[in-house]
Amino acid sequence: MRLGVLDVGSNTVHLLVVDAHPGARPLPAHSHKAELRLAQLLDADGAIHPEGVDRLIAVVHEALQAAEDKGVEDLLPFATSAVREARNADDVLARVREETGVELTVLSGAEEARLTFLAVRRWFGWSAGKLLVLDIGGGSLEIAYGIDEEPDAAVSLPLGAGRLTAARLPGDPPDPEDVRALRRHVRTEIARTVGEFSRFGAPDHVVATSKTFRQLARIAGAARSAEGLYVQRELKRASLEAWVPRLAAMTAAERAELPGVSEGRANQLLAGALVAEAAMDLFHVESLEICPWALREGVILRRLDHMDQG
Repeated sequence: MRLGVLDVGSNTVHLLVVDAHPGARPLPAHSHKAELRLAQLLDADGAIHPEGVDRLIAVVHEALQAAEDKGVEDLLPFATSAVREARNADDVLARVREETGVELTVLSGAEEARLTFLAVRRWFGWSAGKLLVLDIGGGSLEIAYGIDEEPDAAVSLPLGAGRLTAARLPGDPPDPEDVRALRRHVRTEIARTVGEFSRFGAPDHVVATSKTFRQLARIAGAARSAEGLYVQRELKRASLEAWVPRLAAMTAAERAELPGVSEGRANQLLAGALVAEAAMDLFHVESLEICPWALREGVILRRLDHMDQG
């Protein structure tokens, strides 16, 4: 069957259309995305601006049209941290439902981490052993660890690249004091969770997902996306540590000139790099591998599992 996943994230609203059936890997058929940056469309009270809600509704309408055009049988719509943590989340969800007919499922941070972990486990298989999975989104950082398809530990921290950039790095290029303050904040937040994972022992394989990690790996020398999904891509901590001060000295426009960095994400790249560097350091990770599957694929795989059981 042809499934559509509508992901209302902190940076983008992304419709992924796949051809799928239980027991087979989902084959991408179409992708439709719009940069909305909901995490940056909040007022002083933490509510999404009315204009932001209007834009969200317009983008959902576009995605529905694209899903119809591509023959999607079943649409799986969900929202992550930007909607989850908005003060007016209930009102936003009600307006989306009334004006588009779409009932957005709001995933908790732990659910995000678990579904991303499922996708990574299916991608690498059982031979990968104990997995540690890191995922930096626009609004949050997810960390999950385990040896099965369900992680033994899964947490979500408010350390997304978009959120941190909007709240803590106003300058372009950012003020060095702001960068140092953000570095301290990020490391304090992550350090609080390390003990929850270290009791399970060292992972056999460390994996990262998300656009942020892909861009960081690319500027550090990983293969271009055009070379395909199955090319191994790694990010070494030593390379990342060398890049952080360089990114901090650049403007967003200069970062956008780097290989693999999109103009829309360039302003967030430094915050994402600080989070990635801190996580790799505090979890004693020298090198990690980039996984092309993440949350959207996890949602699809969970749906297919339920179909199979039915």
